[in-house]
Amino acid sequence: MEAALFDYHLPRKCIAQEPASTRDASRLMVVDRKNHSVKHTYFSNIGEYLPRNARLYRNNAAVLKARIYGYRSSGGKVECVLIQPAEDAHTWWCLLRPGKKVTREGFGLENEFSANVIEVGSNGCYRVRFHLLRKESVTDLAERLGIMPLPPYISRTENDPRYAQDAIRYQTVYADPNKRLAVAAPTAGLHFTDTLIDELKNNGARFYDLTLQVGIGTFHPIKVHDITQHAIHHESYEIPRAVHNSLLTEKGGPRVAVGTTSVRSIEDIMRRSAKQVEAFRSPSGSIQAEADIFIFPPATFAGVDHLITNFHLPKSSLLCLVSAFLTPGSKTGIDWLKQLYNEAIEQQYRFYSYGDAMLIL
Repeated sequence: MEAALFDYHLPRKCIAQEPASTRDASRLMVVDRKNHSVKHTYFSNIGEYLPRNARLYRNNAAVLKARIYGYRSSGGKVECVLIQPAEDAHTWWCLLRPGKKVTREGFGLENEFSANVIEVGSNGCYRVRFHLLRKESVTDLAERLGIMPLPPYISRTENDPRYAQDAIRYQTVYADPNKRLAVAAPTAGLHFTDTLIDELKNNGARFYDLTLQVGIGTFHPIKVHDITQHAIHHESYEIPRAVHNSLLTEKGGPRVAVGTTSVRSIEDIMRRSAKQVEAFRSPSGSIQAEADIFIFPPATFAGVDHLITNFHLPKSSLLCLVSAFLTPGSKTGIDWLKQLYNEAIEQQYRFYSYGDAMLIL
């Protein structure tokens, strides 16, 4: 299947540079697959459209302030983005800029840390060993000195005052501070407020938390001609026993995935055999595995009935997933999604991480 099928033109003005005034003030496109209809509203009204007794599955991973700065011994500035831990707590896979010069010299920050590159990876990442001058972890260092690793399509100047807002708004209200794992936000969840969650619960909805470590691969476009040849990114996830059990039963209402990261976790585990699932079971009873699933038309879905999602980048694996979800078992969702995106552009929706949302029923 050609990757060009998942391409579309987006005017630059449609890319949201800041979040809405309040989280649930985002706009919401409601897509009814059964009736092939579309409605436009605001996220604060989502309770009017969710099915009765909906079960919402959300990713509670917290975004790490993964972008930290230092200097080479020669004085040049270095940008380091923490991607994931390597073999121990002080060794991480990172993105570095400028990479070649840092490889020779290392980098650091006076009275805080020094770091040296011990391996150049094949995927553009560097394995970096940190030497900290305080009794803390690299994660603690990042939370103290770092800034949110906003995606490249959100423009910020070096000392942009909006970084203070980003530290709050590029994080879901239900993010678990003990799970500072992600280098990108599970953006569909950014629209929820505590008040809205309470309102939905009072009307019969239930929320279930799982954790998927959103990685930098979520932003990687499909660069091959045939999407079946695309090397999909891998992301670790954890699903508590009770949450997994709830997915296996039809009792309790329709299953609503909050974001594509929740879909990846749910569909990955639901497509595995019982023997495989037990092999991933931790002593606590939770399932800990790695999602390497690439969902594209004409896929079917085993554990998700409805989806809340943002508007995604052209030729991205996430766009493929949403196309498949629109018309499971068919390829017709590709053209339909383009029609929906064109309508969103005409209606001046805001796209990508800080943008508006879509509810697919």
